[in-house]
Amino acid sequence: MTATTDTYKPASPKPTERLARRPLPGDLGTEAQIARIIRVDQAGEYGAARIYAGQLSVLGKSPVGATIRHMEEQERVHLDTFNQMMVKRRVRPTALQPLWKVAGYALGAATALMGERAAMACTVAVEEAIDAHYAEQAERLGPGEAELKATIEKFRAEELEHRDIGIAHHAELTTGYPVLYTLIKAGTRAVIWVAERV
Repeated sequence: MTATTDTYKPASPKPTERLARRPLPGDLGTEAQIARIIRVDQAGEYGAARIYAGQLSVLGKSPVGATIRHMEEQERVHLDTFNQMMVKRRVRPTALQPLWKVAGYALGAATALMGERAAMACTVAVEEAIDAHYAEQAERLGPGEAELKATIEKFRAEELEHRDIGIAHHAELTTGYPVLYTLIKAGTRAVIWVAERV
């Protein structure tokens, strides 16, 4: 009698295991939710890279230029990562990406023209909105999406680093800081909402 050995193959995660909670009535399906996460994160990282590009066009040769360049380089790594995920998982980009290209650059350049502190105030507002967004996503993802969750948490830590850089560069001393901060943060939240859906 010949002995046979069984090879263990882990089962693919059930759709509900890829999210931390079971879907509620009216929720998107799991695949659609994951696609939405990747689409909005790619759009956000694209917009952030454009903001820093706009700031560098004004402040690139100033003493703070190297700091902004460091943050832009990290955003480009984030963007490249989500670009690769989009191809691998066949997720379409937001239809509004051409608008983000112009609007992100314009926001970066405009705040930089207001001065170094205003540019940093922009960074603080945007990165705090992104932090909350990434935290919510990470909480929703279950063990079946451990790699995506780890990526989001790593990038979230780097976005918080950018926020801290902005604060260290006296963002809060910008003239009219509460108004500028509130407008940019609200605008970032609105852009996130739109990019998830369009």
